[in-house]
Amino acid sequence: MIKIAFIILTWNSEKYINNCIKSILDLNFSKIYISIVDNGSTDSTLEILENLRSDKKNVYLNLIKLKNNLGTTISRNLAIKEVKDKVDYICILDSDTIINQNAIEHMIILLNKSKKNGIVGPMMKSLDGTIQPSGRNIPTLTVKILKVLPFSFIKKIGEDLEKIDIKYDNNILKVGYLMSACWLIKVEVIEKIGLLDEKIFYAPEDVEFCLRAWINGYNVLYDKNIEIIHEWQRISRKKLISKHNWEHIKGLIYLFFKYKYMFSTKKFEKIILENR
Repeated sequence: MIKIAFIILTWNSEKYINNCIKSILDLNFSKIYISIVDNGSTDSTLEILENLRSDKKNVYLNLIKLKNNLGTTISRNLAIKEVKDKVDYICILDSDTIINQNAIEHMIILLNKSKKNGIVGPMMKSLDGTIQPSGRNIPTLTVKILKVLPFSFIKKIGEDLEKIDIKYDNNILKVGYLMSACWLIKVEVIEKIGLLDEKIFYAPEDVEFCLRAWINGYNVLYDKNIEIIHEWQRISRKKLISKHNWEHIKGLIYLFFKYKYMFSTKKFEKIILENR
């Protein structure tokens, strides 16, 4: 009997949330919990969610309404704490994703292949078929600087430095971290390493959590055999000067100090290579 919870944040997500929730309702598992946290939407997101209430007996949908945008960590943690004692797997999803039965089933199989497999993510594609770099190396200050400079060839150098290619199995890679647009996690991982770090508002909460998983002996795996749709909004790229970008900078500074690194990820790559 598979019991799985989907954790979704919304914030003015009226263009995407309908397709996301409907893709979950199309799944076939014993128990499905959908916990949605709305970070103070001012568009029609809440109205859409109210109309999406499911009459399927195996699906439980709960909506947590917040007055203000509390970011990704506090909000997701509220939902995780609500469902973690009811399920075996938690799927962190962005509201602009569209998932499918095959992807979720294969991620569950991969998680259960080894006790050390803690977090799994699929290949993500845009609606036009563009593959997104969702499995990456741990970021350094050098990489981040190169990627924001206004020269395409320099950005390409930064993107290449961010790539990681440590084979786990057929078309499955061990990666430093996965974009949190779609994670499947064993609940036992959360019980062992804790919730998302609430000292980070927006990003890089995904890097921090995956680093903690690696340090505690869990694999973070990118499965290129399966795929989902991610209508990538890339909010932080829309404006150079914005609250999202400022929070991202603060999060990176916090990450570098917490894990005592800045320019080299060799100590983490050693952990990734040695963990089997």
